[in-house]
Amino acid sequence: MRLLPVVKPWSLLTTDELYAILKLRTDVFFLEQKIDETELDDRDREPGTRHYWLAEGPIVTSYLRVLQDAEPEHLDAAHVVGRVVVHPGHRGVGLAQVLLQRVIDDVGDRALLLHAQDYIVPLYARFGFVPFGPSYPEAGIAHQSMYRPAGG
Repeated sequence: MRLLPVVKPWSLLTTDELYAILKLRTDVFFLEQKIDETELDDRDREPGTRHYWLAEGPIVTSYLRVLQDAEPEHLDAAHVVGRVVVHPGHRGVGLAQVLLQRVIDDVGDRALLLHAQDYIVPLYARFGFVPFGPSYPEAGIAHQSMYRPAGG
């Protein structure tokens, strides 16, 4: 079975889709990981932001968003991947990989940037992301900045 991600800007999200996305993000980031920073940062609503997810019925099983940054850390990486999350009952079957591949297909030869939790760096490395700079704490969890060069 081929999984087909849903991709939408904020303006096209239904209230049920938004609820399911936010439920997954808050259940994992706040309840499971005990993140100590705000989840809703207004970046979700920006016109250039794209929301990617997979669902099983009304349950969002995996999600990520892609931001368009006007002033990226790497000048050619205007697309930033973030909020990557997989439902606890659906981990280990490659759902995040399906979403990442769709993002890479969508951005084509353009560069990508992300800030990965340290334990998941190997997943992103398989998609051509390379760590840069030292590991740092973000929201109480060790993170690593990663860059995927244009054409990567």
